[in-house]
Amino acid sequence: MEKNPRRALRAVEPGRLWVNPDCGLKTCAYLETWVSLRNLVIAARRVRADVIG
Repeated sequence: MEKNPRRALRAVEPGRLWVNPDCGLKTCAYLETWVSLRNLVIAARRVRADVIG
């Protein structure tokens, strides 16, 4: 999940990049959705930590 935000940072300033979980989570079960969003948050925090320092 970190690959796409890192790739996007090549073209977009860090302050303008938003991670959007638009991947069909409406149709998933609660647990599956929760796990996916948790992983997305973890990935975003890792990328942010690398960018900000």
